[in-house]
Amino acid sequence: MLLSLIRMLGGTVLLTTRPESNPPRRTRRPGIAVVVFLCGVALLSSAARAQSVPPPAAAFDDGPHIYWANMSNAFVFYVCGGQFKMEHYRVAGTLTFPGLCADSLVERSVAARAPKPDAFEFTGASRILTVSDIHGEYDALIAFLRKAGVIDDALHWAWGDGHLVVLGDVFDRGDRVTEILWLVYRLEGEAKQAGGAVHYLLGNHEMMVMQGDLRYTNQKYLGGIVKMTGIKYPDLFGPDTELGRWLRRKPVAVRIDDVLFVHGGLGPAEVERGLSLADINGTTRAAIDMSSAALFFSDLPFFLIGSEGPLWYRGYFEAPGTRYDQITPVQLDSVLAFYGAKAVVVGHTEDDVAPIKREYGGKVYGVDVIVEQLGGFEGLLWKGGTFFRVRVDGTVEPFTEQAAPVTP
Repeated sequence: MLLSLIRMLGGTVLLTTRPESNPPRRTRRPGIAVVVFLCGVALLSSAARAQSVPPPAAAFDDGPHIYWANMSNAFVFYVCGGQFKMEHYRVAGTLTFPGLCADSLVERSVAARAPKPDAFEFTGASRILTVSDIHGEYDALIAFLRKAGVIDDALHWAWGDGHLVVLGDVFDRGDRVTEILWLVYRLEGEAKQAGGAVHYLLGNHEMMVMQGDLRYTNQKYLGGIVKMTGIKYPDLFGPDTELGRWLRRKPVAVRIDDVLFVHGGLGPAEVERGLSLADINGTTRAAIDMSSAALFFSDLPFFLIGSEGPLWYRGYFEAPGTRYDQITPVQLDSVLAFYGAKAVVVGHTEDDVAPIKREYGGKVYGVDVIVEQLGGFEGLLWKGGTFFRVRVDGTVEPFTEQAAPVTP
């Protein structure tokens, strides 16, 4: 019965049950939650087909996505060449699986128990490279990280004890969001082993997708895996998926030595409310899964994910009289002092003229660049207490004249 329902997905469907490496040789049937999930997928897919809503015409890949039915049962599913594939794994501590698509030579290992939330305060960094607002542009990101020396030709971590900050907005617009998420996911572990670190901060587009605002989501996903399975796009990143629980570990604001990193910005309102970085990160993470009604009637979560909060704030760059009153030098100094920082690095706000922006005498840096104009990403390098612009070709340039060139 179960296989009959799954075959209602149409096309080529791979459904197997694989045990985790070296499990007990005892067979166990999937729990009721597993069966309900699979039946739900099949029935929703059948309804979508009945409405004659086709997937994208061109063949496409997407995945892996991992659904945790419970800590002992996981489903790994993909779209490969426009066809749905899925495998069920019984897990004993760690889920280990090979890819099902073009990544078939890649083996991933994922712990069944979700780790604690990521830290948000660090000291002793040798160098920090920041890039922001990736928006599904996987190839451009890979090209930039290679030229900057962060990854090698095989896409593995090559930056030793350096820190990489991805300042939010990996989601939306582009069509290779999933690939970027898994790249950052993997680099986190590789960097840690090398004595470095990768910090992925939540941006407004991460929050939008997880809360169901899909205005900017690429049609590849909405017309592809969503239509083929009946799984809503936000549910691919829900708390019972691997990418979803990984995203829920992420901070909104991080301080590394005396530099503050946040997607939109922190303004006078956070200082007036006396919000610590722990308050901001913990409350914003909790807000991800709150209902709209609960958010509306909860003052602090509503503020933090709203237009004046750290995900959306644009007050460092907009002129007075617009939606965001431009922060004054006195207010900025108050913000930096409150959070123990000398400078703040943000994304979110593009500039039609300048690539990487340096404002307020080097107290504010904006790293959201227009990829189409520049032909790729630029980044911001911090090294030895000084900031540098990293161009599309990997060239490192000082914002002011310096005595010697710098190697990233």
